[in-house]
Amino acid sequence: MSRAMELLNYEVLKKSGYEGYILESAPEKVMQFGEGNFLRAFVDYWFDVSNERAGWNGKCVLVQPIPQGLTRMINDQEGLYTLYLRGRENGEKVDRKRVISSVSRCINPYEEEGYDAMMKLAESDDLEYIVSNTTEAGIVYDPDCQMSDHPCSSFPGKLTQVLYTRYKAGKGGLVILSCELIDNNGKELLKCVNQYIDQWNLEDGFKKYVNEDCTFCSTLVDRIVPGRIKDEEEAARLEEENGYKDLLLDVGEVFGVWNIEGPKWLEEKLPFKAAGLNCPVVPDVAPYKKRKVRILNGAHTGFVLGAYLAGFDIVRDCMADDVIRGYMNKMLYEEIIPTLPLDKEDLMQFAGAVQDRFNNPFVDHELMSISLNSTSKWRARNMPSLLEYVELKGGLPECLAMSFAAYIAFYTSEIQELGDKGLVCRRAKGNTYTCSDDRWVLEFFWEHRNDTVEELVHAVMTNEQMWGQDLTEISGFESVTVDNLNRIRNEGASAAFASCL
Repeated sequence: MSRAMELLNYEVLKKSGYEGYILESAPEKVMQFGEGNFLRAFVDYWFDVSNERAGWNGKCVLVQPIPQGLTRMINDQEGLYTLYLRGRENGEKVDRKRVISSVSRCINPYEEEGYDAMMKLAESDDLEYIVSNTTEAGIVYDPDCQMSDHPCSSFPGKLTQVLYTRYKAGKGGLVILSCELIDNNGKELLKCVNQYIDQWNLEDGFKKYVNEDCTFCSTLVDRIVPGRIKDEEEAARLEEENGYKDLLLDVGEVFGVWNIEGPKWLEEKLPFKAAGLNCPVVPDVAPYKKRKVRILNGAHTGFVLGAYLAGFDIVRDCMADDVIRGYMNKMLYEEIIPTLPLDKEDLMQFAGAVQDRFNNPFVDHELMSISLNSTSKWRARNMPSLLEYVELKGGLPECLAMSFAAYIAFYTSEIQELGDKGLVCRRAKGNTYTCSDDRWVLEFFWEHRNDTVEELVHAVMTNEQMWGQDLTEISGFESVTVDNLNRIRNEGASAAFASCL
């Protein structure tokens, strides 16, 4: 029977016999809006490693971005939590444990003393950075927010309050690193702050301070963070091994990259380069966003629909199959990478890491979860590569063209019914599955359920609401798609994928 464990804090950690790097006290250099699993497995991890490797000697103060959050839990554990980074690197299984000590405390600004603490931190000489991940819905301008709110409900409103307090205290500008998953996150955040400056009639000197003394950076984050250990037996075993109870235990994949758009001087100011971390400062994150969408996301959308029809259920099992893995690699290396505007060596390394990431022994990534909204996904992730390949090479890319046929096959495989939850289809394995997409997409496929292959392909390819253009205008694409769809239906998706190799 396991003994009752004490809650993790510095004293309990010392008693547990933990021998890893720990920094108990340091100046508070980061104000971080967001205290969830992602930021703690990503941003706070990078700063923690920078303390160890580069002597950065800094702490992060987390700010709870909405009224409900983890403030009390984080403060009860004195900011400490255990992070497991798990996956594969260069084909080898990796399972690393690290107790993160880069967090000093958490503030709840929805309580009066928490609001005051946030503003006191805003005036600190030690403060250098503001980091945020307030979800995609966080960077919004809400005109109902007022300067007198304690605090503003919107994140850009709170940020404007913080920066104004700092400006009035005569303190220097800050670097703002936005991690929300929207395009140009830093630029969009600055736009919202400027809207509040105008709405609240704040002085021109403050506007100059925000736009010239502060540096708003758009960033691109890339790490899958499951966040917790679902298996109760494994969680109990780890608690026993650690010798303490950790309510904030976090889990992320071992791969991680943080592309930060900013001026050249920022690379030297940030501690990441000195710590040898994968957090490059670049003049523009757009090409790296394109790299991620086309290679990582494009690989997913390119093979999962056909792989599901072929009888597979999780990504890792697909990587153990010679045909699907071979098909994916041909698509990546021969069809997608040649269309991308980055250094080829960099692209090859990123694509190489994709196979390790998909083969993560700790993550059961279900194909059906990736299949959600595949119409808009294929358009955003795969169609640009196909169009650019055609322009570059003058012919059709075999694997990308096959992925389009697999998309149609997935949405039309023995259609059973159109229900409230989606379009119910059946695969060769015998089970039914539900396609989830925009309602108009599902209704389109339902209406065309009795079409011949030729009629169906023509209807899909000429649907400009789906693709923003008529795909039958691409030379040979319609007849190839008819052949590919027939092959998937008659011989199976695995044989169809094999025909591309």
